[in-house]
Amino acid sequence: MELEGKTLVIKRIHVSYRLRVDAATDRDTVDRVHGFHAQHCPVFRSIHPQITCTTSVEVVQD
Repeated sequence: MELEGKTLVIKRIHVSYRLRVDAATDRDTVDRVHGFHAQHCPVFRSIHPQITCTTSVEVVQD
């Protein structure tokens, strides 16, 4: 958040995904979906580009 005058304004959001997947799940599939999911997210589409949104993904295999 940043202060604009006397008002706090959200300028950027970072979302960290931690996905638990089974060993059969392909990391390439996770990366591919992570690459385009924001364009299908109603929240992202509503606030971008006014608020910078970034994401990261961590894969944890069972």
